Amino acid sequence: MHRWEGVNEFVAVAEAESFTRAARRLSVSTAQVSRQVSALEARLATRLFYRTTRRVSVTEAGEIFYQHCRQVLDALDEAERSITNMQLSPKGKLRLTAPVTYGEKMIAPLVNEFVVRYPELEVEMNLTNQKLDLVGEGYDLAVRLGKLDDSSMMARRLTSRTLYVCASPQYLSVHGTPHSLSELEQHNCLQGNLDFWRFQEQGKARNVRVTGNIRCDSGRALLDAALRGIGIVQLPDYYVQSALDSGQLIPLLTHYREDDDGIWAVYPHNRHLSPKVRMLLDFFVESLSQ
Repeated sequence: MHRWEGVNEFVAVAEAESFTRAARRLSVSTAQVSRQVSALEARLATRLFYRTTRRVSVTEAGEIFYQHCRQVLDALDEAERSITNMQLSPKGKLRLTAPVTYGEKMIAPLVNEFVVRYPELEVEMNLTNQKLDLVGEGYDLAVRLGKLDDSSMMARRLTSRTLYVCASPQYLSVHGTPHSLSELEQHNCLQGNLDFWRFQEQGKARNVRVTGNIRCDSGRALLDAALRGIGIVQLPDYYVQSALDSGQLIPLLTHYREDDDGIWAVYPHNRHLSPKVRMLLDFFVESLSQ
């Protein structure tokens, strides 16, 4: 950092042709400007100014040094303006990944709206249920659901999700309504990747093994089966909320429902969060909390 010391003072004196006016321009004392310039001359082992009682002017070496310093300071000003403009109007490439269904339903529409606002952005979005290597594959951020287990990542909570157990009125009219966890073994439970469902009983997490005649890794497929009255399903709110609101599905075992999961944005711990990524995260939080 010492290589920058005295540069601003030197340029101000060269342009003002006065230590006093340079000090006024920099809002510091004349003595401080003089000390910094003298230290700069000592470090360069070169006289930069001719000093008289009436006038200060640059030497030949000082003129050469001034031209280079002016270019550097102008470039620094331009760099700062670029960052400021980027914060006002983000631009450039932005890479993110999210789970398939949540990405399609919730994240992609928000990203599209963000691009409408800031059309100079170039977004690459990879919707996959695989946990990608953000650093190795050059992603700016990932949206992840549930409990986080990667301590090498920074995380910001975007919103939460609620797991619902539910069934259609048609199914319940034929097979009855379960009121306890033990009664689930008497019902056709539509399964995803896991053979158990998650609950909370007396403040403690509890996994209950379930069985049924359909197993599928697609939440949409399981939702469709539940709507057709085939069985009971456990799915996050973003699959079933509209069906619950319309009465097409009925929530079950609500007093055993576990606490809401987090939905997170994660990004590499050692990577500076750029203004465009920070603005996108702010937009996610604002939009998803509504």
